[in-house]
Formats: sequence, structure tokens, C-alpha cells
Amino acid sequence: MLLTWIAEVADEPLVLEPTDHPVEWETNTWWLSAEDEDRRSLSVSEVVAAFERTASTVHSRVRGTGFTGVATFYVWHDVQADQLRCSTGSVPPDQLPFGGAYFPSEDLAPIVAAFLSAPEVRAALPEPEDVSDLAGADDRSEPERVPFPVWVSPAPAHPFG
Repeated sequence: MLLTWIAEVADEPLVLEPTDHPVEWETNTWWLSAEDEDRRSLSVSEVVAAFERTASTVHSRVRGTGFTGVATFYVWHDVQADQLRCSTGSVPPDQLPFGGAYFPSEDLAPIVAAFLSAPEVRAALPEPEDVSDLAGADDRSEPERVPFPVWVSPAPAHPFG
């Protein structure tokens, strides 16, 4: 079922609105879950390939709109919700709309592997931390934040842009 949902993301509504990122986030973000049976039946390479196909389709759709700005399709594992999430935004990979520390990655396999892992392994994964509530905090008292990986797939520039 997870592979079907990943494929369906490519055909869902797509909004690229550089002046209104909240609208993009609301329209273009998908939450994907899977039962343990589904997770056990899938390989990391199958899920990675499904996301790569979806990213390719999203890129084609972005180019088809004539959009000439930057657009990035991205995937991350929300450990707290135990979901894979994906979105498309009119931002470069280093400016994704996360409230916490993240790092852009070109390797989706570890993100998918963490999601597909056994429940006891998933429970032991560190949770990403939101740093947005630390604005103005004294640097000496700020706890160290571990960035989480986000697979990024920037859309190629429009040939006429």
C-alpha cells in the first residue's frame, strides 16, 4: 500500500507560490504511514525507487507549469509521528521550511531504512527537536540539537527560465 500512496503523490495538487510558503506546505505535503506487515514486505530499494519516480514526475509537472523559480521535492522520516513525509516547495534544499535543524541529503536509503525498521528499533531512534522555541535563548544554555536528514531532489531549472 505504501508504494501506491507514494505513486499517488505525483498526481496530487501542486502549488508553487514563492510568496506564500504556508499555502505550498498545506497543499504539497503528504503524510505516509504503513502497517508493520507492509513495512516487513518492502525493501529499502523498492521504496527509494518509488520516491525517485515520484520526484521525477513532480519535476516534469513543475517544468510543465512554466515555473522558472527553484523547486525542491523532499522526503523525511517524522520519528515522532512514525511517518514518512514528503513535500514540494519553491525553495532551495538549504532553505526548507523546518522549525528544527536538518541537513539536506542525496541519500534516501537511510531515511527509508529507519522508517521500515522493526518497531523496537524505531522506538529507539532519536526524535528531531524543534529549535524554533529557542529564539533569544542564551547560547550557553542552549542544548545541542542533532539535525535530521532530509532527502532533497531539486527540480532542474526550466530551460526558458
